[in-house]
Amino acid sequence: MSEVLMPKATAVWLLDNTSLTFAQIAEFCGLHHLEVKGIADGDVAENMRGVDPIAGGILSREEIARGEGDESYRLKVAESKIAHIPQPKRKGSRYTPVIRRADKPDAVAWFIRNHPEVSDAQISKLIGTTKSTINNVRDKSHWNSGNIRPVDPVSLGLCSQIELDEVIAKSAEKRRRMEAEKAARMEGPGLTPAHDDPDAYDMPEEEDDTGKDLSADDIFKNFN
Repeated sequence: MSEVLMPKATAVWLLDNTSLTFAQIAEFCGLHHLEVKGIADGDVAENMRGVDPIAGGILSREEIARGEGDESYRLKVAESKIAHIPQPKRKGSRYTPVIRRADKPDAVAWFIRNHPEVSDAQISKLIGTTKSTINNVRDKSHWNSGNIRPVDPVSLGLCSQIELDEVIAKSAEKRRRMEAEKAARMEGPGLTPAHDDPDAYDMPEEEDDTGKDLSADDIFKNFN
C-alpha cells in the first residue's frame, strides 16, 4: 500500500525530473504501470501540476539516485519527522470561525475531486460540515455552486496538515482498490490462452456424401 498522498501528481514530478523507470514510479506511488505510461504519454493526468516528493519529505535525493542507478531497486518512503508527535484528541464537533465557514464548500469540492476515497463522514468530521452540504456540492445544487473552487482544507485553515494526512492515510486502501479497478478497465479483456493439446485446433470434418446411394429424387430435387 502506497503512503504517497498525491500519487499521480508525485508521478508527474518524478517523470519530469528523474530517470526512474515506469515500474519504479508505479511501485512507489501505488499506481498501475499503465497509468504511469499514460501520464508520460499525456493521456492521463493531463495538465496536472507535479508535486515534489523531496520538498514534501517523503523521498530523499539519495533514494532517487539509488533508484536511477539500479532499475530493480524499490524506492522507500522517507521516515516522517512528525509522525511521533502525539495529537490532542478533540471532544465534540469542531468549531470553525465565522470568517472561514464560507470556505467549507471549497474544501468539500477539493475532496470530491482529489480524494473520492474519503467518506462523507470523514469529511464532515474533519472540516465541521454537514452531509447535506457535501451532497449539494457533489451534485452542484449548492446555492453558491457557480463560485465554488476546489481548495485544500489546510490552505483554508479548516484543519492541520497532520489531521488531513491522517484522514487520507486511513482511506489509502480504498483508493488502492479504486485505482486497481480503473487500471483493470484500461487494460481491457485479455487474449484467450493457447491450448496445449494440438487436437483442440482440429476443425470438425464435414460429412462426405460421396459413395452414398442417391435416388433420382435426390439428384433432381434442386432443379425444381
